[in-house]
Amino acid sequence: MSDTTILLVEDEVQIRRLVRTALEDEGHHVLECGTLKEGMAHLHADTIQLLILDLGLPDGDGIAFIRELRTQFPLSVLVLSARSAEGEKIRALDAGADDYLTKPFSTGELLARVRAQLRRLPQEGAPAETHFHFGDIEVDLAQRNVTRNGELVRLTPIEYRLLCAMLAAPGKVLTYRHLLRAVWGNAFVESNHYLRIYVSHLRQKLEDDPAQPRFFVTETGVGYRLDI
Repeated sequence: MSDTTILLVEDEVQIRRLVRTALEDEGHHVLECGTLKEGMAHLHADTIQLLILDLGLPDGDGIAFIRELRTQFPLSVLVLSARSAEGEKIRALDAGADDYLTKPFSTGELLARVRAQLRRLPQEGAPAETHFHFGDIEVDLAQRNVTRNGELVRLTPIEYRLLCAMLAAPGKVLTYRHLLRAVWGNAFVESNHYLRIYVSHLRQKLEDDPAQPRFFVTETGVGYRLDI
């Protein structure tokens, strides 16, 4: 059994059983419940590293719950919901969710997303990371250097700021609004075409196949995820 404790808040018993079995087979300790009230009690009583949350629960709004727990608990949140509309995904991510998986789902994809979130958990007492390596790319934030196969990659200031904004939360789905605010400022939060252009530039410079990106992943209608 790993040191990771995952809380699953889901009111459908069959889905809860499926998810719990898959997570326990991976070696995780799993707590489960069917209401937001019970979920909050677990968060106060136990040390939780990852919350898997259904939004359609019988005793409240899952998005409001995310906003509330974000003021109290430093943990990753993976939404598992039948709500597939882009607006719902954006609301959840803007509220503080780290990732969003739509039902029905495969256990393989669920476990991959769980692993991605757990890889990003900060180690207690660890300094902020300044060096990243993915594929043949190395990024040294302290030196402001980006290399590919050891060769310096020339990024424009905007391309570099966008890369840094994504490296600040690798594995997390970042909404268009979040990235636009981080890179261009509040006046540009509706300018999604800026992002498309500059993400395309990063793919051209850092992906082996820009047409089938491995690292700079599009979450259609929602935003982007740096998958490293």
